[in-house]
Amino acid sequence: MINNKVISIILGGGQGSRLFPLTESRSKPAVPIAGKYRLVDIPISNCINSDIKRMFVLTQFNSASLNRHIKNTYHFSFMSSAFVDVLAAEQTPGNSNWFQGTADAVRQSMHHFMRQDFEYVLILSGDQLYQMDFNKMIKAHEKSGAEISVATIPVNAKDATSFGILKSDENNLITSFTEKPSSDKLPGWESEVSEEMQEKGRHYLASMGIYIFNRDLLVELMEDESTVDFGKEIIPQNIEKHKTLSYQYEGYWTDIGNIDSFFEANIALTDALPEFNLYDNLKQIYTRPRFLPTSKILGTMINKSVFADGCIIEAAKIEQSVVGIRAKIGKESTVINTYMMGSDYYETLEEIEQNQSTPNMGIGERCFIKNTIIDKNCRIGNDVRINGGEHLADREEQDYVIKSGVVVIKKNAVIPEGFTIP
Repeated sequence: MINNKVISIILGGGQGSRLFPLTESRSKPAVPIAGKYRLVDIPISNCINSDIKRMFVLTQFNSASLNRHIKNTYHFSFMSSAFVDVLAAEQTPGNSNWFQGTADAVRQSMHHFMRQDFEYVLILSGDQLYQMDFNKMIKAHEKSGAEISVATIPVNAKDATSFGILKSDENNLITSFTEKPSSDKLPGWESEVSEEMQEKGRHYLASMGIYIFNRDLLVELMEDESTVDFGKEIIPQNIEKHKTLSYQYEGYWTDIGNIDSFFEANIALTDALPEFNLYDNLKQIYTRPRFLPTSKILGTMINKSVFADGCIIEAAKIEQSVVGIRAKIGKESTVINTYMMGSDYYETLEEIEQNQSTPNMGIGERCFIKNTIIDKNCRIGNDVRINGGEHLADREEQDYVIKSGVVVIKKNAVIPEGFTIP
Protein backbone atom coordinates (compact mmCIF):
# COMPACT_ATOMS: atom_id res chain seq x y z
CA MET A 1 0.00 0.00 0.00
CA ILE A 2 1.23 3.51 -0.81
CA ASN A 3 0.00 6.74 0.74
CA ASN A 4 -0.76 8.59 -2.49
CA LYS A 5 -1.50 11.87 -0.72
CA VAL A 6 2.09 12.40 0.39
CA ILE A 7 5.58 12.72 -1.03
CA SER A 8 8.58 12.88 1.25
CA ILE A 9 11.65 15.09 0.91
CA ILE A 10 14.69 14.04 2.94
CA LEU A 11 17.21 16.83 3.44
CA GLY A 12 20.73 15.47 3.21
CA GLY A 13 22.32 18.52 4.78
CA GLY A 14 25.26 20.59 3.67
CA GLN A 15 28.93 19.72 3.85
CA GLY A 16 28.46 18.02 7.21
CA SER A 17 31.39 19.83 8.84
CA ARG A 18 30.14 19.00 12.36
CA LEU A 19 30.44 15.29 11.50
CA PHE A 20 33.91 15.65 9.96
CA PRO A 21 35.94 13.47 9.34
CA LEU A 22 33.10 10.97 8.85
CA THR A 23 31.84 13.25 6.05
CA GLU A 24 35.25 13.80 4.46
CA SER A 25 34.54 11.37 1.60
CA ARG A 26 30.78 10.80 1.91
CA SER A 27 27.62 12.85 2.33
CA LYS A 28 26.02 13.03 5.77
CA PRO A 29 23.12 10.65 4.92
CA ALA A 30 25.66 8.00 3.84
CA VAL A 31 27.49 7.88 7.20
CA PRO A 32 27.36 4.32 8.65
CA ILE A 33 25.37 3.90 11.86
CA ALA A 34 24.67 1.00 14.25
CA GLY A 35 27.22 -1.26 12.56
CA LYS A 36 25.26 -2.10 9.40
CA TYR A 37 22.99 0.83 8.44
CA ARG A 38 23.42 4.31 6.94
CA LEU A 39 21.90 7.49 8.39
CA VAL A 40 19.58 7.81 5.40
CA ASP A 41 18.06 4.41 6.23
CA ILE A 42 16.36 5.96 9.29
CA PRO A 43 14.03 8.49 7.57
CA ILE A 44 13.50 6.15 4.59
CA SER A 45 12.50 3.28 6.89
CA ASN A 46 10.15 5.55 8.85
CA CYS A 47 8.50 6.50 5.55
CA ILE A 48 8.19 2.90 4.33
CA ASN A 49 6.71 1.84 7.68
CA SER A 50 4.16 4.66 7.24
CA ASP A 51 3.32 3.55 3.66
CA ILE A 52 4.97 6.67 2.23
CA LYS A 53 6.98 5.27 -0.65
CA ARG A 54 7.69 8.23 -2.90
CA MET A 55 10.86 9.82 -1.54
CA PHE A 56 13.42 12.35 -2.72
CA VAL A 57 16.79 12.68 -0.97
CA LEU A 58 18.43 16.09 -1.50
CA THR A 59 22.20 16.37 -1.23
CA GLN A 60 25.11 18.22 -2.80
CA PHE A 61 28.37 16.96 -1.27
CA ASN A 62 30.07 13.60 -1.92
CA SER A 63 26.87 11.93 -3.08
CA ALA A 64 28.44 8.98 -4.97
CA SER A 65 28.35 6.50 -2.06
CA LEU A 66 24.83 7.64 -1.13
CA ASN A 67 23.65 7.04 -4.69
CA ARG A 68 25.26 3.61 -4.66
CA HIS A 69 23.69 2.66 -1.32
CA ILE A 70 20.18 3.74 -2.34
CA LYS A 71 20.46 2.05 -5.74
CA ASN A 72 21.57 -1.22 -4.12
CA THR A 73 19.02 -1.10 -1.29
CA TYR A 74 15.60 0.25 -2.21
CA HIS A 75 14.02 -1.80 -4.97
CA PHE A 76 10.27 -1.61 -5.45
CA SER A 77 8.03 -3.51 -7.84
CA PHE A 78 8.14 -2.20 -11.40
CA MET A 79 4.32 -2.11 -11.22
CA SER A 80 4.47 0.24 -8.25
CA SER A 81 4.85 4.02 -8.20
CA ALA A 82 7.25 3.73 -5.24
CA PHE A 83 10.77 5.16 -5.50
CA VAL A 84 13.68 6.69 -3.62
CA ASP A 85 15.48 9.26 -5.81
CA VAL A 86 18.66 11.14 -4.92
CA LEU A 87 18.65 14.73 -6.19
CA ALA A 88 22.03 16.42 -6.04
CA ALA A 89 22.41 20.17 -6.52
CA GLU A 90 22.46 20.80 -10.24
CA GLN A 91 23.20 23.80 -12.41
CA THR A 92 20.40 24.73 -14.77
CA PRO A 93 19.97 27.55 -17.29
CA GLY A 94 17.94 29.39 -14.67
CA ASN A 95 20.18 28.72 -11.67
CA SER A 96 23.94 28.22 -11.32
CA ASN A 97 24.03 28.21 -7.49
CA TRP A 98 24.49 25.40 -5.00
CA PHE A 99 21.83 24.87 -2.32
CA GLN A 100 21.97 27.82 0.09
CA GLY A 101 19.86 26.21 2.83
CA THR A 102 17.06 23.71 3.45
CA ALA A 103 14.32 25.79 1.82
CA ASP A 104 16.55 26.71 -1.10
CA ALA A 105 17.30 23.02 -1.68
CA VAL A 106 13.57 22.33 -1.93
CA ARG A 107 13.05 25.39 -4.14
CA GLN A 108 15.74 24.37 -6.62
CA SER A 109 14.31 20.85 -6.85
CA MET A 110 10.63 21.81 -7.15
CA HIS A 111 10.46 20.94 -10.86
CA HIS A 112 11.14 17.30 -9.92
CA PHE A 113 8.48 17.21 -7.18
CA MET A 114 5.79 18.86 -9.29
CA ARG A 115 5.77 15.92 -11.67
CA GLN A 116 4.13 13.92 -8.86
CA ASP A 117 0.49 13.93 -7.80
CA PHE A 118 0.25 14.77 -4.09
CA GLU A 119 -1.61 16.85 -1.49
CA TYR A 120 1.04 17.09 1.22
CA VAL A 121 4.82 17.30 1.39
CA LEU A 122 6.57 15.65 4.35
CA ILE A 123 9.98 17.25 4.92
CA LEU A 124 12.51 15.29 6.97
CA SER A 125 16.07 15.68 8.18
CA GLY A 126 18.70 13.16 7.14
CA ASP A 127 20.65 13.17 10.43
CA GLN A 128 18.21 12.14 13.15
CA LEU A 129 17.59 8.87 14.97
CA TYR A 130 13.94 8.04 15.75
CA GLN A 131 11.01 5.74 14.93
CA MET A 132 7.83 7.60 14.13
CA ASP A 133 4.48 6.79 12.49
CA PHE A 134 4.01 9.70 10.10
CA ASN A 135 0.40 8.67 9.45
CA LYS A 136 -0.57 9.91 12.90
CA MET A 137 1.01 13.28 12.15
CA ILE A 138 -0.69 13.48 8.74
CA LYS A 139 -4.09 12.64 10.29
CA ALA A 140 -3.60 15.33 12.95
CA HIS A 141 -2.64 17.79 10.19
CA GLU A 142 -5.81 16.99 8.21
CA LYS A 143 -8.09 17.00 11.26
CA SER A 144 -6.87 20.42 12.39
CA GLY A 145 -7.22 21.96 8.95
CA ALA A 146 -3.63 23.21 9.22
CA GLU A 147 -1.57 24.37 6.26
CA ILE A 148 1.73 23.64 8.02
CA SER A 149 2.51 21.11 10.76
CA VAL A 150 5.70 21.00 12.83
CA ALA A 151 6.67 17.87 14.78
CA THR A 152 7.73 18.93 18.27
CA ILE A 153 9.28 17.17 21.24
CA PRO A 154 9.35 18.30 24.90
CA VAL A 155 12.86 19.18 26.11
CA ASN A 156 14.38 20.46 29.35
CA ALA A 157 15.78 23.95 29.92
CA LYS A 158 19.38 22.88 29.24
CA ASP A 159 18.55 21.38 25.83
CA ALA A 160 16.07 24.13 24.89
CA THR A 161 18.90 26.57 24.09
CA SER A 162 20.00 24.33 21.20
CA PHE A 163 16.64 24.18 19.40
CA GLY A 164 13.92 26.30 17.89
CA ILE A 165 11.37 26.64 20.73
CA LEU A 166 7.69 27.33 20.15
CA LYS A 167 4.47 27.93 22.09
CA SER A 168 1.07 26.57 21.14
CA ASP A 169 -2.51 27.26 22.24
CA GLU A 170 -5.16 24.86 23.60
CA ASN A 171 -5.76 23.57 20.04
CA ASN A 172 -2.02 22.86 19.53
CA LEU A 173 -1.76 25.69 17.02
CA ILE A 174 1.61 27.45 17.14
CA THR A 175 1.40 31.05 18.35
CA SER A 176 5.08 32.04 18.67
CA PHE A 177 8.55 30.76 17.84
CA THR A 178 12.11 31.59 18.91
CA GLU A 179 15.33 30.15 17.50
CA LYS A 180 17.85 28.82 20.08
CA PRO A 181 16.91 31.16 22.96
CA SER A 182 19.47 31.91 25.66
CA SER A 183 18.67 30.46 29.10
CA ASP A 184 17.70 33.89 30.51
CA LYS A 185 14.99 34.21 27.83
CA LEU A 186 13.36 30.83 28.51
CA PRO A 187 10.91 31.93 31.28
CA GLY A 188 7.47 32.26 29.71
CA TRP A 189 8.21 29.79 26.90
CA GLU A 190 6.92 26.76 28.83
CA SER A 191 4.19 24.75 27.06
CA GLU A 192 1.51 22.30 28.09
CA VAL A 193 3.06 18.83 28.02
CA SER A 194 2.08 15.43 29.42
CA GLU A 195 2.47 14.51 33.08
CA GLU A 196 5.34 12.16 32.22
CA MET A 197 7.22 14.94 30.43
CA GLN A 198 6.58 17.35 33.33
CA GLU A 199 8.07 14.87 35.78
CA LYS A 200 11.20 14.74 33.64
CA GLY A 201 11.45 18.55 33.64
CA ARG A 202 10.75 18.74 29.90
CA HIS A 203 8.51 21.83 29.75
CA TYR A 204 9.60 23.35 26.40
CA LEU A 205 8.49 22.31 22.92
CA ALA A 206 11.37 22.01 20.47
CA SER A 207 11.02 21.74 16.71
CA MET A 208 12.24 18.36 15.45
CA GLY A 209 12.88 19.66 11.94
CA ILE A 210 10.03 17.51 10.61
CA TYR A 211 7.36 19.43 8.67
CA ILE A 212 4.20 18.88 6.65
CA PHE A 213 3.17 21.50 4.08
CA ASN A 214 0.04 21.61 1.97
CA ARG A 215 1.08 21.42 -1.66
CA ASP A 216 -0.33 24.79 -2.77
CA LEU A 217 1.19 26.63 0.17
CA LEU A 218 4.64 25.15 -0.39
CA VAL A 219 4.52 26.18 -4.05
CA GLU A 220 3.55 29.71 -2.98
CA LEU A 221 6.27 29.95 -0.31
CA MET A 222 8.98 28.72 -2.67
CA GLU A 223 8.32 31.67 -4.97
CA ASP A 224 10.01 33.98 -2.45
CA GLU A 225 13.69 33.45 -3.20
CA SER A 226 14.82 35.57 -0.26
CA THR A 227 14.06 32.74 2.18
CA VAL A 228 16.62 29.92 2.23
CA ASP A 229 15.93 27.96 5.45
CA PHE A 230 12.83 26.32 6.93
CA GLY A 231 13.72 26.48 10.62
CA LYS A 232 15.16 30.00 10.66
CA GLU A 233 12.86 31.72 8.16
CA ILE A 234 9.92 29.82 6.64
CA ILE A 235 8.39 28.56 9.91
CA PRO A 236 8.85 31.74 12.02
CA GLN A 237 7.60 33.98 9.21
CA ASN A 238 4.44 31.99 8.56
CA ILE A 239 3.01 30.89 11.89
CA GLU A 240 0.85 34.02 12.07
CA LYS A 241 -0.03 34.04 8.37
CA HIS A 242 -0.96 30.36 8.01
CA LYS A 243 -2.54 27.86 10.38
CA THR A 244 0.42 25.94 11.84
CA LEU A 245 -0.02 22.84 14.01
CA SER A 246 2.34 21.59 16.70
CA TYR A 247 2.33 17.79 16.58
CA GLN A 248 3.76 16.57 19.90
CA TYR A 249 5.91 13.45 19.82
CA GLU A 250 7.15 11.89 23.04
CA GLY A 251 9.12 8.87 21.77
CA TYR A 252 12.87 8.56 21.35
CA TRP A 253 14.43 11.17 19.08
CA THR A 254 17.94 12.55 18.86
CA ASP A 255 19.74 14.88 16.48
CA ILE A 256 23.05 13.26 15.54
CA GLY A 257 24.59 16.12 13.63
CA ASN A 258 27.92 16.26 15.49
CA ILE A 259 30.55 13.72 16.54
CA ASP A 260 29.63 13.80 20.23
CA SER A 261 25.92 13.05 19.71
CA PHE A 262 26.67 10.56 16.93
CA PHE A 263 29.02 8.64 19.22
CA GLU A 264 26.58 8.65 22.14
CA ALA A 265 23.68 7.48 19.96
CA ASN A 266 25.66 4.51 18.69
CA ILE A 267 27.03 3.47 22.07
CA ALA A 268 23.50 3.73 23.56
CA LEU A 269 22.50 0.83 21.29
CA THR A 270 24.50 -1.47 23.57
CA ASP A 271 22.12 -0.85 26.51
CA ALA A 272 20.06 -3.83 27.69
CA LEU A 273 16.87 -1.95 26.68
CA PRO A 274 17.99 0.76 24.25
CA GLU A 275 15.58 3.64 23.69
CA PHE A 276 16.05 3.21 19.94
CA ASN A 277 14.61 -0.26 19.39
CA LEU A 278 16.12 -2.09 16.43
CA TYR A 279 14.18 -5.22 17.41
CA ASP A 280 10.64 -3.87 16.83
CA ASN A 281 8.74 -6.10 14.37
CA LEU A 282 6.50 -3.23 13.28
CA LYS A 283 9.19 -0.55 12.95
CA GLN A 284 11.94 -2.28 11.04
CA ILE A 285 15.00 -0.39 9.86
CA TYR A 286 15.81 -1.36 6.28
CA THR A 287 19.24 -1.34 4.71
CA ARG A 288 21.27 -2.94 1.94
CA PRO A 289 20.91 -6.76 1.96
CA ARG A 290 24.35 -8.37 2.27
CA PHE A 291 25.18 -12.04 1.89
CA LEU A 292 27.69 -12.32 4.71
CA PRO A 293 28.57 -15.24 6.96
CA THR A 294 27.77 -15.25 10.66
CA SER A 295 30.22 -13.56 13.00
CA LYS A 296 32.94 -15.75 14.54
CA ILE A 297 34.06 -15.02 18.12
CA LEU A 298 36.98 -16.92 19.65
CA GLY A 299 37.78 -16.72 23.37
CA THR A 300 36.53 -13.15 23.85
CA MET A 301 34.94 -11.80 27.02
CA ILE A 302 32.01 -9.69 25.84
CA ASN A 303 29.81 -7.31 27.81
CA LYS A 304 27.09 -4.94 26.51
CA SER A 305 28.18 -5.06 22.88
CA VAL A 306 26.54 -5.64 19.50
CA PHE A 307 28.05 -7.23 16.41
CA ALA A 308 27.07 -7.02 12.76
CA ASP A 309 27.50 -9.85 10.24
CA GLY A 310 30.74 -11.33 9.01
CA CYS A 311 33.06 -10.43 11.90
CA ILE A 312 36.11 -12.42 13.00
CA ILE A 313 36.85 -11.61 16.65
CA GLU A 314 39.77 -12.97 18.68
CA ALA A 315 40.02 -10.10 21.18
CA ALA A 316 40.53 -10.62 24.91
CA LYS A 317 37.73 -8.23 25.87
CA ILE A 318 35.05 -6.13 24.16
CA GLU A 319 32.82 -3.94 26.31
CA GLN A 320 30.06 -1.44 25.52
CA SER A 321 30.98 -1.33 21.84
CA VAL A 322 29.32 -1.54 18.43
CA VAL A 323 31.23 -3.71 15.95
CA GLY A 324 30.32 -3.29 12.28
CA ILE A 325 30.28 -5.60 9.27
CA ARG A 326 33.39 -7.68 8.40
CA ALA A 327 35.28 -6.32 11.42
CA LYS A 328 38.45 -8.15 12.47
CA ILE A 329 39.99 -7.79 15.94
CA GLY A 330 43.21 -9.60 16.85
CA LYS A 331 44.27 -11.66 19.87
CA GLU A 332 44.73 -10.12 23.33
CA SER A 333 43.18 -6.81 22.26
CA THR A 334 40.77 -4.82 24.43
CA VAL A 335 38.02 -2.61 22.94
CA ILE A 336 35.91 -0.43 25.25
CA ASN A 337 33.22 2.16 24.52
CA THR A 338 34.04 2.14 20.81
CA TYR A 339 32.16 2.19 17.52
CA MET A 340 34.05 0.18 14.90
CA MET A 341 32.35 0.55 11.51
CA GLY A 342 34.05 -2.49 9.97
CA SER A 343 35.11 -3.03 6.37
CA ASP A 344 33.68 -2.92 2.86
CA TYR A 345 35.50 -6.13 1.84
CA TYR A 346 37.66 -8.97 3.14
CA GLU A 347 41.37 -9.08 2.43
CA THR A 348 42.42 -12.22 0.60
CA LEU A 349 45.33 -14.36 1.82
CA GLU A 350 47.30 -13.23 -1.22
CA GLU A 351 46.75 -9.55 -0.33
CA ILE A 352 47.81 -10.18 3.27
CA GLU A 353 51.03 -11.86 2.14
CA GLN A 354 51.83 -9.08 -0.33
CA ASN A 355 51.27 -6.29 2.26
CA GLN A 356 53.47 -7.58 5.07
CA SER A 357 54.81 -4.09 5.77
CA THR A 358 51.26 -2.73 6.27
CA PRO A 359 48.91 -3.73 9.11
CA ASN A 360 46.06 -6.02 8.14
CA MET A 361 42.52 -4.69 7.88
CA GLY A 362 40.92 -4.21 11.29
CA ILE A 363 42.48 -4.05 14.77
CA GLY A 364 45.74 -5.92 15.38
CA GLU A 365 46.92 -7.91 18.38
CA ARG A 366 47.51 -6.63 21.93
CA CYS A 367 45.78 -3.30 21.23
CA PHE A 368 43.86 -1.15 23.70
CA ILE A 369 41.10 0.99 22.13
CA LYS A 370 38.73 3.17 24.19
CA ASN A 371 36.31 6.04 23.45
CA THR A 372 36.97 5.80 19.73
CA ILE A 373 35.16 5.77 16.39
CA ILE A 374 36.97 3.66 13.79
CA ASP A 375 35.74 4.45 10.28
CA LYS A 376 35.56 1.92 7.45
CA ASN A 377 38.56 -0.04 6.13
CA CYS A 378 41.05 1.10 8.78
CA ARG A 379 44.27 -0.79 9.48
CA ILE A 380 45.43 -0.65 13.09
CA GLY A 381 48.74 -2.37 13.79
CA ASN A 382 49.74 -4.51 16.75
CA ASP A 383 50.32 -2.99 20.21
CA VAL A 384 48.42 0.24 19.44
CA ARG A 385 47.00 2.15 22.42
CA ILE A 386 44.25 4.72 21.86
CA ASN A 387 42.75 6.05 25.08
CA GLY A 388 40.12 8.62 24.17
CA GLY A 389 38.46 10.80 26.78
CA GLU A 390 37.98 14.31 28.11
CA HIS A 391 41.70 14.55 28.96
CA LEU A 392 42.42 14.95 25.23
CA ALA A 393 42.34 18.35 23.53
CA ASP A 394 40.61 18.73 20.15
CA ARG A 395 42.98 18.39 17.23
CA GLU A 396 43.26 17.04 13.68
CA GLU A 397 46.05 14.84 12.37
CA GLN A 398 46.52 13.09 9.03
CA ASP A 399 44.89 9.83 10.09
CA TYR A 400 42.68 10.85 13.02
CA VAL A 401 40.71 13.66 14.62
CA ILE A 402 39.91 14.28 18.29
CA LYS A 403 36.59 15.99 19.05
CA SER A 404 35.03 16.32 22.52
CA GLY A 405 37.31 13.56 23.79
CA VAL A 406 36.27 11.11 21.06
CA VAL A 407 39.10 9.86 18.84
CA VAL A 408 37.91 9.39 15.25
CA ILE A 409 40.15 7.23 13.06
CA LYS A 410 39.63 8.37 9.46
CA LYS A 411 38.37 6.08 6.72
CA ASN A 412 41.16 3.95 5.17
CA ALA A 413 43.64 5.18 7.78
CA VAL A 414 46.75 3.15 8.56
CA ILE A 415 47.80 3.32 12.22
CA PRO A 416 51.33 1.89 12.62
CA GLU A 417 52.41 -0.74 15.13
CA GLY A 418 53.03 0.64 18.61
CA PHE A 419 51.21 3.94 17.99
CA THR A 420 49.88 5.62 21.14
CA ILE A 421 47.31 8.28 22.03
CA PRO A 422 47.69 8.35 25.84
